[in-house]
Amino acid sequence: MISAAPGTIRSDARPPIEAEAAPASGAAGVTISRVTALPRPWIRPRLAAGEFPGHAPDDPGVRRFWTAIVGPGAVADLLRLTAAARTGRQIRRPVHLPVLLREGLAHRNGADILVFAEIPPLAAVHRRRLRPALRVEYLAQYPELAAAAS
Repeated sequence: MISAAPGTIRSDARPPIEAEAAPASGAAGVTISRVTALPRPWIRPRLAAGEFPGHAPDDPGVRRFWTAIVGPGAVADLLRLTAAARTGRQIRRPVHLPVLLREGLAHRNGADILVFAEIPPLAAVHRRRLRPALRVEYLAQYPELAAAAS
């Protein structure tokens, strides 16, 4: 067994651990917080003006097809943003906001985040990224939206 001086980090342990014992319960101590542990800022998303064709947020096709494009976390963030925009609530800035902005599911207007009341249909570039079987299923399920998004 290798001993270490108090306050040193044992590099031979996997993962490296502090050699000191944990403080007694109730003892005052200094909590060091990492920068990555800071809470995300609050935002108040708004609905984009205008009528756009698309899927209702509770449509199963939103989860099925958009999840294949941007992933389940981004779809969950999009649905959270849409719900908050409809009710006027504030939410923490979504982790997947850059993905939503890149794919055109959300837009930035200065400090505001704009989302659509209905989730946009898959554009041709998105449909090309789907598996062939999923692409055929999308075109069969939403022929009018697929034509409008082309």
